[in-house]
Amino acid sequence: MSVGQDADIAGGTVRPAASAAGPEATAFPAVPLAPATPLWAGLLTVYRAQLSRVRVSRVPLLFVAVFQSVGIMILMRGVVDTGSDSAREAVVAGSSVLVVAFVALNLLAQHFGALRAANSLDYYQTLPVRPAAVVLGIAAAYASFTLPGAVVTAVIGAVMFQLSLANLWALLLVVPLSGAALAGVGAVCGLLAPRQELATLLGQLGMSVALLLGVIPADRMPWAIELGRDVLPSSYGVDAFIATYGSPDWASFAANLAVCAAIGVVMLTLATWAFRRTARD
Repeated sequence: MSVGQDADIAGGTVRPAASAAGPEATAFPAVPLAPATPLWAGLLTVYRAQLSRVRVSRVPLLFVAVFQSVGIMILMRGVVDTGSDSAREAVVAGSSVLVVAFVALNLLAQHFGALRAANSLDYYQTLPVRPAAVVLGIAAAYASFTLPGAVVTAVIGAVMFQLSLANLWALLLVVPLSGAALAGVGAVCGLLAPRQELATLLGQLGMSVALLLGVIPADRMPWAIELGRDVLPSSYGVDAFIATYGSPDWASFAANLAVCAAIGVVMLTLATWAFRRTARD
């Protein structure tokens, strides 16, 4: 060992000793971090990186999500009143949005829970991107794969329940806005859950609630459960899609999408706060 160094054998570390000029002479200068990139640029960077990562598993994810939703429709086909327009529309719309809930809520909660358990959030803290860009980029990457599955589910459901396909384009608005709201919920669950197993449990419970409250017509629910449905973000996406069937109610469609967008902003803001809080711990 060279002169001027003191080996701390017991602690397993080597520390530079103070020189004759004093401890300030050997202190390492503070290196400032690179300035954060603009929010939009950072979001695109994180989104592309996560998109290439998730792309490997997109086919199995979409298959499981679509298979699950179609299975629910087949089950409901045998128990619902097919003569009721509201029942048929609720089953198809709820099953289509369930694809979004499976990926954006359930899988995103598991992903953030795994990142926290592995202390991988520290890596994102070292990047010159804002916390909001990290949360939005990861959430957008997961939600991007839900649109094809939701469209396939809606087409199969429309054929199965004799519904019109004329306004299927509405999913181009329903899926992103519902996905934003549900992704925010999933990110909050994954980031604030103290253990990875609890994050997985919360994601599964959230998806189950979206399933149970999404495919049942609101007018057939007890009053107390209907209040719980009003709290669930995906319910507004379901109601917006239902409004496009039959004689479309575009005012209801726009109002429900506006609520979805507002909830998405609130939940993604909360997820950004949770990311900062968790990364500092």
